[in-house]
Amino acid sequence: MLTKNIDLSRKTVLITGVAGFIGANLAKRLLELVEDIRVIGIDSLNDYYDVSLKKFRLDQIQNVLGKFVFVEGNIAEQECVKGIFELYHPDIVVNLAAQAGVRYSIEHPDVYIQSNLVGFYNILEACRHSKDNDCEGVRHLVYASSSSVYGNNKKVPYSVEDKTDTPVSLYAATKKSNELLAYSYSKLYDIPSTGLRFFTVYGPGGRPDMAYFNFTNKLVRGEKIKIFNYGRCKRDFTYIDDIVEGIIKVMEVSPYLDSDGVRYKVYNIGNNHPENLLDFVEVLQEELKLAGVLSNEYDFESHKELVGMQPGDVEVTYADTTELEKDFGFKPDTGLKDGLRKFAKWYREYYFV
Repeated sequence: MLTKNIDLSRKTVLITGVAGFIGANLAKRLLELVEDIRVIGIDSLNDYYDVSLKKFRLDQIQNVLGKFVFVEGNIAEQECVKGIFELYHPDIVVNLAAQAGVRYSIEHPDVYIQSNLVGFYNILEACRHSKDNDCEGVRHLVYASSSSVYGNNKKVPYSVEDKTDTPVSLYAATKKSNELLAYSYSKLYDIPSTGLRFFTVYGPGGRPDMAYFNFTNKLVRGEKIKIFNYGRCKRDFTYIDDIVEGIIKVMEVSPYLDSDGVRYKVYNIGNNHPENLLDFVEVLQEELKLAGVLSNEYDFESHKELVGMQPGDVEVTYADTTELEKDFGFKPDTGLKDGLRKFAKWYREYYFV
């Protein structure tokens, strides 16, 4: 295991995309866990999905005792990013702000270029200039990549050593670009950076465009859900608490110099256990019934439809977490039934009570 070289206590952490699913849960956990930490969060609160859900997450952070500052702004605006760095001087940056969604990127490419490329460039530049005038500057940049970078690789599970030069969506291409940009800045300007390839993150208060949430909304409305690739797709579902625990462990270890003299790492964070989508929706409907979101008499079979593959989608995601386990002694392990049970209970409390 790697030795921790960053003590998060009394540090200032900048989290971009703090009103997002992962960002909000990370901020809340840091404030609960770490003594005298200060969390600066930025989010544009865009309307890609229900803004009230983002505000709900922010309220959850504000309810935690600790130092939290929220800035409503867009990381694609360079002056906004520069202003935050000049005012707060973050020690660690966790870049989670991004336009998400594979299928949305096919029809709305401009949004992805601005948020995922221009925005990330602005963060990298701010990290670079945080070291001006002999300042210590940012000690560790942690940023969100995605399992999408693996494209349609036939070899499974996906290893961080595998080639990732055949993205099948613009979203995937922007995430691969983030990794390349981060490497360049690490090499040129000695910015320690770690990229995290997340695998299908789910849980209470998640993104409504994700399959489990979208399926639930449609089932509640009595609509049919479409199960793509005739149910033959497999996904490595990773529970939000496991993701947050993994991020915090990574934050505490700024990459050591590699053989090329670069402080740069990339890790998979996934459950290492892909689930068939047909099995997944069976578990989901069982937990929704158990939580009282759906009635026990709900005819699930009549509300599902098997259809073909979608553009930009892949048949399987499957994380090889060997490097994560070796360096941090950590592996996500929340089972799908437990995770979906917590989501179903949250859904009932949020929408029904």
